[in-house]
Amino acid sequence: MESIRKIIRKKELLNMLGLSDPTVWRMENAGKFPKRLRLGGNSCGWLLSEIDDWIASRAAARAGSNES
Repeated sequence: MESIRKIIRKKELLNMLGLSDPTVWRMENAGKFPKRLRLGGNSCGWLLSEIDDWIASRAAARAGSNES
């Protein structure tokens, strides 16, 4: 099966997560969020698959913390 990699831009990322731009930047710099890809010039984006994995890991961590 062929894997399709989609890049999402900042506006779509922020809408998807409900987080602010500075929050994403701080988490990215702290190593707690996937790194952006430089697309050229002033353009950047994120791999949708990495964002989906990050969301899944957050949901799994939440589910794991409720088991105590």
